[in-house]
Amino acid sequence: MDFEAAKALCRTFPGATEDRKWETRAVFSVGEKMFAMSDYAVPAKGICFKVEDDRFLELTDRPGIIPAPYLARAKWVYVENAKALSDAESAALLRRAYELIFAKLTRKLQRQIGEQA
Repeated sequence: MDFEAAKALCRTFPGATEDRKWETRAVFSVGEKMFAMSDYAVPAKGICFKVEDDRFLELTDRPGIIPAPYLARAKWVYVENAKALSDAESAALLRRAYELIFAKLTRKLQRQIGEQA
């Protein structure tokens, strides 16, 4: 997983926004709800994102992937080793992180984002 490519992918999702938080973090959100976060600096040293509850333990059992600090109880993982995930798997997981958060938005907001896409 190339962390810079992962950040670029997050920017392509419909309605996704990127902003800088806590001075050092690039946060990717949809409907003002975070779905992924990485280092603002280039090159990024890792990326964290939301995962499905049943995938959390599976992913954190892999070398190079740990429970995300401060966000683990919400089932976020932190990928600290770029070789822990293939590009295809990381793209699918980031897309799923986006979908999980998008599904929690109000129907009205989902429609608005869909119309903008």
